Amino acid sequence: MAARSLNKVILIGNLTRDPELRYTPQGTAVCTIGLATNRSWTPTDGGDRQEETEFHRIVAWAKLAEICSQLLHKGRKVYVEGRLQTRKWKTSEGQDRETTEVVISDMIALGPPKGGTGSYSNGGNSDDQAVTADDSGGSQQQTTDDKSMSSTKTATKTESKVKEDVPADDIPF
Repeated sequence: MAARSLNKVILIGNLTRDPELRYTPQGTAVCTIGLATNRSWTPTDGGDRQEETEFHRIVAWAKLAEICSQLLHKGRKVYVEGRLQTRKWKTSEGQDRETTEVVISDMIALGPPKGGTGSYSNGGNSDDQAVTADDSGGSQQQTTDDKSMSSTKTATKTESKVKEDVPADDIPF
């Protein structure tokens, strides 16, 4: 009997470039995204505050990939959830290559859409958009408007596989 394991990644950061949407020869959409996360700390010896930035390669598949390419743009803050995956291949010159990426299953676009404006108060942003992929390749998109307190849901597959999304205000970081 194999021991249980978990491969889960949750990131909140800013896009370093516009999403790149491509299609496999079989017609499946794949979107790659660059994401930057920041960390800051003060050394224990009382020195100056330090800061570092990590860069992540994010990959979305199928309907989620198409939605990411439509909603996201360079500089936009985004919440992503998925798993780590390492791929190895040989270049045409015969060199071995390897990359580790985050394959996402959930995405919440935080902040205003491309060309839009939004309020950035402690109360959150009314322009947050959440997308969740289901196991069958479908997805759900939800847009929240604080003025009318209404939400619109569109599911491409079965409604029973849709997860309820957590509002950006409830994320503890």
